Amino acid sequence: MHGWIGKMLRVDLASGKIATEPLDPALARNYLGARGLGTRLMYDEVDPKVDPLSPANKLMFVTGPLTGTLSPSAGRYNVVTKGPLTGTIAASNSGGNWGPELKFAGYDVLIVEGRAASPVYLWIQDDKVELRDAAHLWGKEVPETTEALYAETAPDAKVACIGPGGETQSMIASIMNDMHRAAGRSGVGAVMGSKNLKAVVVRGTGAITIADKAAFLDAVARAAAILRKGRTGSGFKLYGTIANVNPMNAVGGLPTLNFQQTYFPTAEKVSGETLTATLLQRSKSCFSCAISCGRVTKVTNPKFKGEGEGPEYETAFAFGPDCAVDNLDAVTKANYICNEMGLDTISMGCTIACAMELFQRGYITLEDTEGLPLEFGNAEAMVEAVRLTGLGQGFGRKLALGSWRLASLYGHAELSMTAKKQEMPAYEPRAVQGMGLGYATSNRGGCHVRGFSVGVEVFGAPFKMDKNATEGKAALLAVAQNRTAALDSSGSCTMSGGIGPGGYAELMTAATGVAFDADGFLKIGERIWNLERLFNIRAGLTAADDTLPPRILNEPIPAGPSKGGVNKLGEMLPEYYSLRGWGPDGVPGREKLAELALA
Repeated sequence: MHGWIGKMLRVDLASGKIATEPLDPALARNYLGARGLGTRLMYDEVDPKVDPLSPANKLMFVTGPLTGTLSPSAGRYNVVTKGPLTGTIAASNSGGNWGPELKFAGYDVLIVEGRAASPVYLWIQDDKVELRDAAHLWGKEVPETTEALYAETAPDAKVACIGPGGETQSMIASIMNDMHRAAGRSGVGAVMGSKNLKAVVVRGTGAITIADKAAFLDAVARAAAILRKGRTGSGFKLYGTIANVNPMNAVGGLPTLNFQQTYFPTAEKVSGETLTATLLQRSKSCFSCAISCGRVTKVTNPKFKGEGEGPEYETAFAFGPDCAVDNLDAVTKANYICNEMGLDTISMGCTIACAMELFQRGYITLEDTEGLPLEFGNAEAMVEAVRLTGLGQGFGRKLALGSWRLASLYGHAELSMTAKKQEMPAYEPRAVQGMGLGYATSNRGGCHVRGFSVGVEVFGAPFKMDKNATEGKAALLAVAQNRTAALDSSGSCTMSGGIGPGGYAELMTAATGVAFDADGFLKIGERIWNLERLFNIRAGLTAADDTLPPRILNEPIPAGPSKGGVNKLGEMLPEYYSLRGWGPDGVPGREKLAELALA
C-alpha cells in the first residue's frame, strides 16, 4: 500500500545491484513526478554532456502522482534520459497500463544505470525484483517478446520492451509497452538497447492511497464531464486523433511531400472517417481513460495484411501525405511494423519522406538505396523501408539515423524537416505560426505536445486566434508549455488538457493531501521547463538551436489554402525570450532562476 510519495527503485545493470530508496518529498512537491521529477533526477545525477549511448547515461521510468488513480486519462508514465537523436533531455510519454502497474508495485521511479554484459530483462513483482537472462529474447519483435514474457513471469504482468530497432540502437527507436503503446520520441529505445536491457516486466498488487477520497471522486466526476463535452471526448472517441487529417488539410496545414507542400488533394483517403469506415474494429482506452482515442484496426488487403492498433494522426501524416501515399492499408501496415520493431512512427515516416526528396532531386540513387525505389507515392517501397529500418538492413541502416543525419550524409541537411534534429510532426509551421515557435523552442526538438497552440489557432479551443498572426503567440506558447509540463508530470494524458490548471489543482490536492492551486500548478510547469532548458544549455545547446529548417523560414507555401505563408520565427522569438525572463542569448536570467528556486 502506498500513496503519492512512495519509493524509487535503482538497478545497476553492470553490477546487478538492486536497491530501493525513499522519494524526497520536496522533490515530489516541486516537480510532481513523471517528466518533471525525471528531469530533476537526470540534472542532479547525469553529466548533460554524456554520450547518450554510453553506460554513463541513465534511463528513468517515472510515474506521476495521478498515475494509476481514477483521475481521467491518468495512465501515463515518462521515460527520461538524454536522447541520442537530439542530444537534449528526453522525456518520452506513454500510456496504456504499464505505468499504473509500476505504481501498484510500489514504485514512483525506476532508475536504470550502467550496461549489462549480456541481454537481460528486469522482473518486478511488488517487493521482489530480479534481473533475468534475455539472450533468448534478443532479436525478437515486440509481440513475440511480450507473449514470451507473459509465459515466463505472469499472464497479467505488464511488459515494456524494445524490438529490433532498439537492439540495433536506431536513433529513432521507441520503447513499447502493452504491445501497442509507445514511449516513442527522441530515440529512448536506443538507450535501452545500449544497456542490453530487453524489457521491464511489472506485476503490482498494491493500491494507491488517496488523501481525501470524497473530494477526489467529486473532482474526478467534474473533470470527466468536461472531457466528455470537449472535442477530444467526442470526435476522438468516434474517429481517433486521425480525425485531424481533414480539418488540417482544409486550412492548408497538412505537411505534404516532405513539407514541400501543405495541402494533400487525396487526404480524405487517409482520414479518420475513412479509417472508421474501412479498417476500424473498435476503439480502445488506456488506463482510466475518458476519451478512448485508440484504434484497433485490421487490414485484409493481402499486400499489406495485418492487425493491431493505429494509426493515429501523426502516423497517418508521416506515412501518408508526407510521403505522398494515399493508400490507407499501406499507412496502417507501416504503423504495425513500427510497433512490432519498436520505432517512432513520426520520425520513421518523416525520414522516409526526406529520403524520397533526396531521391526526387537526384541526390541519392537506386545504388545508394540498394535497389529500393524511394519515389514519392510508392506505398510498397515506403512499407519496405520501415521493415529494413527495424531490422537494420540495407538502406534501412541509414534511415535508422533519422532524417538530419541521413540528409547530412549526402550533403543536404536542409532537406531534413527537423528542429533540434527531431522530425517535426503534422502541423505545418508556415500555416500555423505558433506551432513554428513551439517546434523551435521545444526542449526536446520538433514536438507538437510540448505546447499545442494549434488548438487555439485552428480549432478555436478554448478561444480563437488568427493562425497567420504572430502577435500574442509568444505568450500563448509560454503558457501552453508550462501547462503541458505540469500536466505531463502529473501522470495525465495531454488529451485531457481541457480539464485546465484549476481542475488539475483540485485533483492533485485531493489525491495527495498537499494544497495546489491553478497558479501554483503552472509555476511548477514553468520550473520544469526552465530546468530542461538548463540541462540542454549544459549539454551544449544555444539559442542558435531554437530555429526551423530553411524551407520553413524562407520558402513560401507554393499553393493551397495557406499559399504564400512562411514562418515568422524572427518576429516571435525575442518576445518569447523576454516573456520567459531569459536573455537575448536564450539563457534563463538570475531573477527568473531565483523565482523558480533553481538558482
